[in-house]
Amino acid sequence: MSNTLTNLIPTIYNALDVVSRELVGYIPAVSSDMTYERAAVGQTVRSPVAPPATASDITPAVTPPNDGDQTIGSVSMTISKARRAPIRWNGEEKLGLDNNGASFNIIFRDQVAQAMRTLVNEVEADLAGLHIYASRAYGTAGTTPFASDLSATAQMRKVLADNGAPMGDLQMVIDTSAGAKMRTLTQLSKANEAADTTLLRRGVLLDVHGFAIRESAQVKTFTPGTGASATTSTAGAALGATTVPLASAGTGTIIQGDVVSIAGDGNAYVVATGDTDVSNGGSFTINAPGLRQVLPASAKNLTLAAASVRNMAFARSAIALATRAPALPPQGDSAIDRTIVTDPVSGLSFEIAVYPQYRQIQYEVSLAWGVAAVKSEHIALLLG
Repeated sequence: MSNTLTNLIPTIYNALDVVSRELVGYIPAVSSDMTYERAAVGQTVRSPVAPPATASDITPAVTPPNDGDQTIGSVSMTISKARRAPIRWNGEEKLGLDNNGASFNIIFRDQVAQAMRTLVNEVEADLAGLHIYASRAYGTAGTTPFASDLSATAQMRKVLADNGAPMGDLQMVIDTSAGAKMRTLTQLSKANEAADTTLLRRGVLLDVHGFAIRESAQVKTFTPGTGASATTSTAGAALGATTVPLASAGTGTIIQGDVVSIAGDGNAYVVATGDTDVSNGGSFTINAPGLRQVLPASAKNLTLAAASVRNMAFARSAIALATRAPALPPQGDSAIDRTIVTDPVSGLSFEIAVYPQYRQIQYEVSLAWGVAAVKSEHIALLLG
């Protein structure tokens, strides 16, 4: 086989047309750092985070006040995975295909498309897995949202607005069941009501209540802990507290990612860390910004949401994705050619390399990446 990546570039880009039609919702919705700089698995990448601003009264004077310094924080994330999808051909295989009239390039195009699809889905699934870091939840577990109206998006916007999330770039990623329900809403599908024929004619979901609505094939279904009949203790907790004290009551467990409701509190909180056994008392923690109302110094019943689909709403800046080409030694390796190809829909940049072997050749599609929930306050769950 004499093909090199230079000769196959048109074939590879042809493959992108196939990959571009995959259901990818999280990758284009999050804050991304996609460069060609190489990073090893385990390397920490830091993203700067500006602190809240401090306001003061304006007082006329000869010079402006000597203030304005800030301590810029950061959120650390790790390049946690370096993954590859290999494609191997030998000379006899290629010769046999071409002699029978089949084109090697056609099959190779589809193989590259499937390799990219596999890696895109893995990245998408990792981003979907960040649902456990959401602040609060809305909706009914086991019931697909948007059955009759758009109240779900209005309520999700309220949750994020109450948490102080920036309203300028809101994203919502839902599964196809929720997407199908939304497409049947007459206020969106009727051109005279929606003032747009896009949804009716092409099925493209419209922006609703400030959210860019996207669908993903990787939206998670969460299995909750087994906690039952648990109550809070008489210790109580202040507004904004993230630790919820437990009484020695109930059975089972409360686990990370559980959605917990407290009697007398209309909010549904997402658990950050839980107790292995709620009957032993102790406490569990919830994600920031914590309790939306004071927990009284009296026992309050706790209810765990049932198994649910975890659609997500968030400000783009709340979730980060970092991708790199996988690390190479300074001297390089045995590849005879390599290039970077960017998927125009997901935005992921894949490295494609070609490795010669004994009477055969291996192509490798690869990517290294890491994901992080930068700010829980700006992430919320829409249960389905």
